[in-house]
Amino acid sequence: MTKNHRSRKTDPAGLAPLTSAGMVARWQPVHLGHAAVLDGLCRSAEQVKIGIGSANVQDVRSPFTTDEVEAMLHLVLAGYENYELIPLPDLHDGPRWRQMVVDKFGPLEMFFTANPYVASLMGEVYTVAHPVQLVSEDRRVPVSGTMVRLAMARGEEWRSMLAESVAEYISQNQLDQRFRREYGLETLAANTLIVEKE
Repeated sequence: MTKNHRSRKTDPAGLAPLTSAGMVARWQPVHLGHAAVLDGLCRSAEQVKIGIGSANVQDVRSPFTTDEVEAMLHLVLAGYENYELIPLPDLHDGPRWRQMVVDKFGPLEMFFTANPYVASLMGEVYTVAHPVQLVSEDRRVPVSGTMVRLAMARGEEWRSMLAESVAEYISQNQLDQRFRREYGLETLAANTLIVEKE
């Protein structure tokens, strides 16, 4: 696997260089927070495995297809060649899912996740760290996939929360319109329930 074009000597978060690293997320959609983490990940490791979680699911929390997510990831990782995208289906069985990840990712020097349950699962086989360690404080972006999807559902401005290339991809393929048509009302209803509980 070829090394990335961008220098690993200037890792912005000061993380020690890694031989191999992996991370799993749903990337629904790939936003600026993800982009900063992915940049840090590919700068920090010679070989990177990027898992696309819930690859067999398309619902209100995972409205974009695996092919669409892969396209978004390639856009934000333009210039890097040291990564591999690996779709990972939900199995609804933690130990089986962990074994699947290990089988597909192989040995890793470090595994990154922001999900406490995934961290507890993968901590039995990998050294686990939070993705925030990959991004220096001045480059962290306080945005989430939920925020982006909610803005889309409301018909509000959402493009500024994504890399321009990803926003263009979504607009050109009318994925925001499809999301609003298929999951807009469900997204708004779910948000209303959360607000009421608070």
